[in-house]
Amino acid sequence: MSPPSSSSSSSPARRRETSTPEQAPDLSITADDQVYLHAAGYDAPPERGLVSSFARFRSSPLDFIREISLHVSGTGWRSYDDFIGQPMFYSGFSEEMKARVLSNSMLVTKVRELAEKRVQVEAKEGLLGDEIMNGGAGKEDKKRKRRIQIEESLMEVCDTMTDNMICKMESNRFIRGAYYLATQLLTRAYHQGVHVSSEEVLRLREVAKEAEKKKQSIIFLPCHRSHVDYVSLQIICFRIGLALPTIVAGDNLNFPIVGNFLQHAGAMWIRRSFGDDQLYSTLVQAYIDTLMQNGYNLKCFVEGGRSRTGKMLPPKFGILSYMLDSVASGRVEDAIICPVSTQYDKVIEVDSYISELLGQPKPKENLKDFISASSVLSLKLGRVDVRFHEPWSLRKFIDAQHDRFSRLPQQLDLKDERIRILRTLGYKVLSDINDVSVIMPTALVGTVLLTLRGRGVGKSELIRRVEWLSERIKAQGGRVAHFAGLPTRVVVDRALEVLGSGLVGLVGGLPEDTYYAVDRFQLSFYRNMTIHLFILHSLVSAALYTRVKLGGGPEYQRITYTALRDQVHFLSQLFRGEFIFPTEGLEHNLAQTITSLESDGVITVTRDASNPSKVETIELSSTERSSGRESFDFYCFLIWPFIEAAWLGAISLVMLTPPPSASKETWLDLKKVQDRAQLLGKTLYHQGDLSYFEAVNKETLKNTYTRFEEEGMIVVSRSRDSKIPSSIRLADEWIPSRTTTPNTTSNSSSSTAHSTSIEAKGLLWTFAERISSSRREGKNRRDGATVQNRVLSLADRVGAELWQDAVVKTSDEGEAERAVLTASKALRGKSMARKGLSSSSSPAPVSKL
Repeated sequence: MSPPSSSSSSSPARRRETSTPEQAPDLSITADDQVYLHAAGYDAPPERGLVSSFARFRSSPLDFIREISLHVSGTGWRSYDDFIGQPMFYSGFSEEMKARVLSNSMLVTKVRELAEKRVQVEAKEGLLGDEIMNGGAGKEDKKRKRRIQIEESLMEVCDTMTDNMICKMESNRFIRGAYYLATQLLTRAYHQGVHVSSEEVLRLREVAKEAEKKKQSIIFLPCHRSHVDYVSLQIICFRIGLALPTIVAGDNLNFPIVGNFLQHAGAMWIRRSFGDDQLYSTLVQAYIDTLMQNGYNLKCFVEGGRSRTGKMLPPKFGILSYMLDSVASGRVEDAIICPVSTQYDKVIEVDSYISELLGQPKPKENLKDFISASSVLSLKLGRVDVRFHEPWSLRKFIDAQHDRFSRLPQQLDLKDERIRILRTLGYKVLSDINDVSVIMPTALVGTVLLTLRGRGVGKSELIRRVEWLSERIKAQGGRVAHFAGLPTRVVVDRALEVLGSGLVGLVGGLPEDTYYAVDRFQLSFYRNMTIHLFILHSLVSAALYTRVKLGGGPEYQRITYTALRDQVHFLSQLFRGEFIFPTEGLEHNLAQTITSLESDGVITVTRDASNPSKVETIELSSTERSSGRESFDFYCFLIWPFIEAAWLGAISLVMLTPPPSASKETWLDLKKVQDRAQLLGKTLYHQGDLSYFEAVNKETLKNTYTRFEEEGMIVVSRSRDSKIPSSIRLADEWIPSRTTTPNTTSNSSSSTAHSTSIEAKGLLWTFAERISSSRREGKNRRDGATVQNRVLSLADRVGAELWQDAVVKTSDEGEAERAVLTASKALRGKSMARKGLSSSSSPAPVSKL
């Protein structure tokens, strides 16, 4: 089949005139190995069996053999000879690339520099002979020979590292076979195929043609939720005729057989951590430069690792900084950035994600697990939707940032400016990905089930809420997966089928089918796919909830604008590392959100009579109250699990309160502290003081600890030796006080039989209480004194084991080990509580509300 541009019955220009990007026609790559162009909103009718349309050897051996032969012989589009991009699939390509990398001037200079330093060290230590130390004749000649010897050794090391690193896509026949295999595996598991927007594909092809002429690379930057991400984009590029990108991948996937296969299919292996290895980091930069200088496409996951929670992760700047440096330094003229969103009806690895989030160690990738993935072939996982943001020039982006920073009152030095440009680049890519992401039916159903009060929901109400949510998503500028005008009932049925009985249960024997969430933790993965669209509304609703939760009449649930703003500011800073906020600033975003909620009839706003633009108070509208707080509760339910996770993180810091026998300078093992924090959270959940089990997940807890470290609440010590664990302690001003009371349960008659308890006061308790004011309370919501005593006592008890270990560790190892630790100080001088969570000095304005 020809590229999609020739499959369309209408011109691109006409299509843009008659449809919005949201309604653009879909292309689907299905298991019968065809690309279909569909009208906007297409979805396969129920009777269409995409899997069965692929020839099976048992049922149709002749068709099966014919399809295989077409790929082997490279008939038609399968030849992959006329793709858009630079030539790469020829014998000797790998050796040619390796030679280019090893001759890179930056790498050669670094090798000479390291060799010279080594020679100086050897000469100083007398390793080159006494005549060198005594200034004997021929010392310079001996140094030169030794330097050459070291340079040759270093280049041999570079040769080996380069061979292990670079992708080796030099066989067209291998690529055709890999495409055939990957397509059949993927489209059998995802039985409704891989869908893209035809408008986006046509635009991408035009950009690729221009980039080919200018010998520029297209850098694909997708989100990362599954290992399937590696496969889906390669399949699309092959099928629509684009040069396959080199994929930056962690070497944890480079295990026997599979690693070699993936390297020949486009993987570039890099270490998970470079450490202080100057040679390796220079080699990586040299390879990135070589690829971009020659116009080869690249693919890099901007989030780094896979998201275990379903929402976007903060950007990782490692490889992104290398690509930015290539262009910013002038070594590469320009490159094209193309953010990509990949969404799934169901993610294969969610089960393993939940185990990891609950504290189970991540299993090491191996061949056995890879082969066992074939079991997914019998599943029906729905479809994959891949969407391409409009590509843009990296050079123009850098120039625009330079121009913006040059107009600042206080000029930045080059290092600070580069850091800001890099951070802005990362968050812009994430924002672009969110802009083009589509919300899948499973995410709609999962979100509805987790944002309703009660144990379950009837089928008719579920359908109504899915329709309501779809409209809300579109109103927020989001996009919902197309379904060709099929009844919502059919869409919901398909989503329920994909989610399966392990996630959504059905209560039988009732007048109406009633569904309930079986595994709320796992369903939260799909709910989190929608939260970015409603994060501003959720924060405002959570701030208003501080009054609504007090009960009473409407006059008691009214909040002043100042109080609302302060709480929204507090929460937005608390979640600065969790969510991607619009960049316009607090005042603008808050005003826009209040206006939106008011126009939707969720809130009633009282304004100053003399100044209508000045908001005085906000409260729930009578319409919202009469509808059972449907919209307001929805927004709160979205954010409450994250508020509870932040509260748990703050409460878990109580464990770091030193017992009377310990010094304030005693350090605790960071990993053990976080493990005990999870144990504390599980206990609080089962005792009813936490409402959401997903609040105990490891990733969110780590994020809260990172924020606390940034704000100076905790101090973390890290060693350059990976064998020495990171350590943590509370900052002095955040340590809670203890009170001593007689121990009435003691059998001792001694006057010293006393016990200590942590007091519910001080900076840490005040901070936790401010978070708690917006959270959904547990069973004892009206018994605050009992709750605080029990929670503090439990935290102290759970943390007791940590202090026992710390005492033993301190006495055994002494202060010698502590001397090798480097303390990580607060990024800003004052804490959140003392600054009121001010954002004026924040280094990452693009990530704040």
